[in-house]
Amino acid sequence: MATTTPAGVRGSHAKHGGVPDGAPMTHRQIMEALSGLLLGMFVAILSSTIVSNALPEIIGDLGGGQSAYTWVVTAALLSMTATTPLWGKLADLYSKKALVQIALVVYVLGSAAAGLSQNAGMLIACRVVQGIGVGGLSALA
Repeated sequence: MATTTPAGVRGSHAKHGGVPDGAPMTHRQIMEALSGLLLGMFVAILSSTIVSNALPEIIGDLGGGQSAYTWVVTAALLSMTATTPLWGKLADLYSKKALVQIALVVYVLGSAAAGLSQNAGMLIACRVVQGIGVGGLSALA
C-alpha cells in the first residue's frame, strides 16, 4: 500500500511496520527491535553452549567417534563463517527484517532436525544448517 506525498514522492507505510519511510523510530520501537534481535542471538548461543557440554554423550549415543565429535563442532563454525558475508550481501539487496526471520527459521529447523538425528552424519549435516542460520543472525543483528 503506497501513498503519495504532496511532493509526489511515493512511500510505503507497510514496509516498516506502519512507520513511513524516513520517519524516525520511537524509543519503544527501537527497544522492541533490539530486544528481539538480542533474544534470537541469546537462544542461538545458549543452544550452542548446551550442545557443546552434552556433545560427548550425544556422539556416544549416535555411535560416532572422535572424528564425528570434531566435525560436529567444526561444521557449524565453518558454515557460519562461510555464510555470514553472504547474509550481509543479501541484507544490502533485500529486507533485513525478512532475512532475520528467515535466519531464525533456518536455525530452528536445523535445531529440530539435529534433535531428531539418527546417526553422527545426520547430526553433522544438521549442524551445518544451524551454522547457516547463526551466520544470518550474527550478520544481521
